[in-house]
Amino acid sequence: MRKTVSILTVLIVGIFFVSLFSGDFAYEGAGKCKMCHKTEKQGQQHPIWEASKHSKSYQALSTDAAKELCPNPTENTECLGCHAPLHEKAAELKEEGVTCEICHGPGSEYKKLSVMKDREQSKAKGLIVYESAEAVKKQCLTCHENAHDKPFDFEAAWEKIKHDKPE
Repeated sequence: MRKTVSILTVLIVGIFFVSLFSGDFAYEGAGKCKMCHKTEKQGQQHPIWEASKHSKSYQALSTDAAKELCPNPTENTECLGCHAPLHEKAAELKEEGVTCEICHGPGSEYKKLSVMKDREQSKAKGLIVYESAEAVKKQCLTCHENAHDKPFDFEAAWEKIKHDKPE
């Protein structure tokens, strides 16, 4: 009987600790990414994103052109799906548009420098890393394939926004 109680106690404590540390990954926002990813040494990923149309994609929904395509585009879930993909999961970040975490996953668990220094640990904590241009293209096409009946030239688009870390 004692052995059974001891085993059950260990299991309950174990389950408690696993549940305590296995929460869902949360979105942090581009400001958290900017802290480290703004320098030339880091490849200036944040400034590249900030200068891109991705960072302004939500604001594009307020234009007259957007309103001609769609009634109330800033509230339309079909428009928001690509122009502010976090509108449901992290509504406070929807104005960031197509932010870092859309492509790289929610950063709550991999944002620490100690984690980011270890690629495998970062990936285990939710960082999405694309191993090929084809994988990047597949992600891009989730929104850009036939968007607004405009052709999408992946190679040209990628040249504008790629943000590899220098060696």
